[in-house]
Amino acid sequence: MLFPIPHPTILTGNIVELIPLQNVHFAELEALAKDERIWEFYSVNGADSNTILNALQNGLDERERGTQYPFVIYHKEHQKIIGSTRFIDIQPLHNKLEIGWTWLHPDYWATAVNLECKLLLLTFAFETLGAYRVQFKTDVLNVSSRKAIAKIGGVFEGILRNDMVRENGTKRDSAYFSIIVQDWPDTKENITQLYAKHTTGNR
Repeated sequence: MLFPIPHPTILTGNIVELIPLQNVHFAELEALAKDERIWEFYSVNGADSNTILNALQNGLDERERGTQYPFVIYHKEHQKIIGSTRFIDIQPLHNKLEIGWTWLHPDYWATAVNLECKLLLLTFAFETLGAYRVQFKTDVLNVSSRKAIAKIGGVFEGILRNDMVRENGTKRDSAYFSIIVQDWPDTKENITQLYAKHTTGNR
C-alpha cells in the first residue's frame, strides 16, 4: 500500500477538483459552513466558527501524523470552494481507510458533485493506494446519507450503539458500511453509471 499518501495529492474530475486542505482555505470554509442545515446529523456544529476552525486544524495535524488526508472540494466551473472531504482512520498495516467528514453547501446537494467526489476518492484508494477496505459511517438517523451510501454500493455492516457522543451530550448510534477490493470493479461501474445519469444539466 502506498503510504503515507503523497503530498500534495490532487484528484481532478470533470466538475470538481479535490485539493489538499491548507490554512489559506480556512476563512472560505468557515463562511461556507455557517449554513446550519449542513450539520444536522454531525456530532458537532460546524456552523460555529471555533468548532469548524478546530476541525480544519485537526485535519492538518492528523495529515502530519499520517492518519488523515483532508481535501477542499473546488467547483471548477463556478471557481469556488463548495465543501470539504477527507480520508480518515488511515491504517497502512491493514490496508484500509475511511472516507468521512464530507460536507457540501446545500446549493450542491442532490447534484453530481458528491458522486464525482466518491468516484475520485474510491478510485484513488483502490487503484493507487491499493486499499483492501474503504469504510463509511453515518448517524443512524441520517436516512438520506444511509441511502446514498448504499446506492453507490456501500455494504451495510451494522449499527454500533452509543458509537459517538454529540456536542450536546446525547449519544449517537452509527450505521457502518464498507466497500472492499473484491467489490470494487462492480461498484466502480455502478457509480460511473449513476454519475453519467446526473451529469446532464445537474452540476
